[in-house]
Amino acid sequence: MAGTEIALEAQHLKKIYHRGSENILAVDDVSLTVGKGEFVSFIGPSGSGKTTLINILGCLDNATAGSLKIGGETVFAETCSLSESELTRIRRRVFGYIFQKFYLVPTLTVYENVLLPFAFFRKPEAKADPMEILTFLGLEKRTDHRPSELSGGEMQRVAIARALVNKPEILLADEPTGNLDTKRSEEIGMILKSLNQKEGLTVLLVTHNPALAKIAERTIALRDGRISE
Repeated sequence: MAGTEIALEAQHLKKIYHRGSENILAVDDVSLTVGKGEFVSFIGPSGSGKTTLINILGCLDNATAGSLKIGGETVFAETCSLSESELTRIRRRVFGYIFQKFYLVPTLTVYENVLLPFAFFRKPEAKADPMEILTFLGLEKRTDHRPSELSGGEMQRVAIARALVNKPEILLADEPTGNLDTKRSEEIGMILKSLNQKEGLTVLLVTHNPALAKIAERTIALRDGRISE
């Protein structure tokens, strides 16, 4: 663990989906602790529960049972849980999200896509200079371009910049290289590693790629919703 401070702590998480009369146990009694500044990867076959787990850890989904603390604050437990407005506060303050699909707005420029998160804030003033982030990611000459004018790797870097613009404490990356070739995947992996090592950002990475998973300090393997040895 990178430090003694705890970024998040989950105890006995379970997630059950109901499909007709069938109950699907997507996450089954998962407990884990992530330290601030730690880089953790989650790996497992399709259907292992890794995306469901990281969505719960990132406050994008609710668990059926168990407890979760973010930075010492209880998000949900057996006896209490935060309201939706309080969860929104945590999502905005704590997390940056990167997904396999880039989710860029095709009619907006690179610069405008990066600033998009502020459109949902009550106080729209930026907390970070977008150009600083865009330059770090090698996009300073692409700011006026639209997504259709970018390569896949460039689009994912725009998505990373958008996730970083609000200076999150924890970066969640769910299959961020799933739509990229090997070379571009390695580039994105090195960017995530640099953000962790140089910026001290806590990174949670979901991937099915063993080579990408190895760049993390710690790898957690999942199978059938459980942590596998």
